[in-house]
Amino acid sequence: MSNPLAVLRVFALVLLVFALTMLAPAAVALVQNDSAAGAFQRGCLATLAAALLLWGLTRRHTEELRIRDGFLLVSLVWVVVPAFAALPLLIHFPAMSFTDAYFEAVSGLTTTGATVIEGLDTLPYSINLWRALLVFLGGMGLIVLAVAILPLLGVGGRQLFSAESPGPIKETKLTPRMAQTAKGLWLVYLGLALACTLGYVWAGMGWGDAVIHMFTTLGLGGFSSHDASYAYFNSPRIEFVAIVFMTLAGMNFATHFMALRQRSPACYWADPEIRWYVGVMYASVLGIAVFLWLDGTYAEFGTALRFAAFNVISIATTTGFASTDYAQWPFFAPLWMLFLCSFVTCAGSTGGGMKMMRAIIVYREVMRQVVQTVHPNAVRTVKLADAPLPNKIVFAVLAFGFIYMAIIVSLTLLMAFSGLDIVSGFSAVVASFNNTGPGLGQVGPATTYKSLGDFQTWVCTVAMLFGRLEVFTLLVVLTPAFWRR
Repeated sequence: MSNPLAVLRVFALVLLVFALTMLAPAAVALVQNDSAAGAFQRGCLATLAAALLLWGLTRRHTEELRIRDGFLLVSLVWVVVPAFAALPLLIHFPAMSFTDAYFEAVSGLTTTGATVIEGLDTLPYSINLWRALLVFLGGMGLIVLAVAILPLLGVGGRQLFSAESPGPIKETKLTPRMAQTAKGLWLVYLGLALACTLGYVWAGMGWGDAVIHMFTTLGLGGFSSHDASYAYFNSPRIEFVAIVFMTLAGMNFATHFMALRQRSPACYWADPEIRWYVGVMYASVLGIAVFLWLDGTYAEFGTALRFAAFNVISIATTTGFASTDYAQWPFFAPLWMLFLCSFVTCAGSTGGGMKMMRAIIVYREVMRQVVQTVHPNAVRTVKLADAPLPNKIVFAVLAFGFIYMAIIVSLTLLMAFSGLDIVSGFSAVVASFNNTGPGLGQVGPATTYKSLGDFQTWVCTVAMLFGRLEVFTLLVVLTPAFWRR
């Protein structure tokens, strides 16, 4: 059975770290003397008080966490922390409901990028900074940050890292200690963040916009400080910088880490997942560009390629930026883009969806079954990077694929039951579950999720949480067997 008091002690420490992150927008609000300064101060104090109270009640429970405890802690972090992240929004926007504020906070921390807030251009800079910072923190994961910090406080990190890390193969070690692994990943993340910020400034963004869009580009979250998103800038150079860093953020950060450690780009070519990721995504860019050009949506192929490249890569990597209202394109194009966001990004990236590695494994298992149907006595194994995969991993991926489809169908039926049209309901579920952001219909790239009712908003919120934790982390905690000895 899990040890709830030990879990709550560690959760208190995570919440304490999170409270300190509110100091950044609070300081910006004070310097700029904007109206949100008090909201961040009160939100920070409330979060800090809750963390200290919880730690005081549980500080004597210093037992080492087990795998089961890790699942419970991760679920607690991603379900409860957004409630505290929503406090500055609730305080600054008195008319905002808890449903909308919690949705916005979950959308940020799960790197979904769906929003219910309109008038972004007129908001205090600190509010937009906070929304973007949530994406940045959620991108690599608060738990990975905790794995790097909490060992200093006597808390082990292996169990947390295993529970939170995305992807079907979680036991690969980059360094002998989990804290070193987390620190290495964060160094890569911060290095790319610096490069992305400088890239945006070089391309013509102001420093304020550059920081906000760097946060949401690296986190693949899609929040912007402008209602028109990247159409506000209308700059091919800015779009090019975004494309480069969205592509990098959609790759496995462990591969970035190994490439830097070995000082060789050969790691990228050796990773079969990255080859499929780049191949499928950029082939789709070219295919949709040709399709839009031949259809007459754009008179010149260069223009079609520009808009296809940015928007296809944005949705495929589950970022959710938009440089045009692609919902007005022929229906095939945005539908294909939604399909891509379901599986294109790599395991170990900041993106959502089923992940390319699982798609490769499912494809190879299908081909194995086809061959064995023709040759029943043939002995074949599913391989990845020329190494055979244990059947338990293959079966786990197939189970994940089944529950993935079952959740999409179930939540879409709930949206239809609530009265939402099927295009809006299905695309909202797919975009939320894959942590992509904009869908189609009422939740398209030119609109927000504000038009949804409370029930529909909660369905999307649940979808975002299931998607970020890759289903099983939450399902395990919700099963009766988890709570038995």
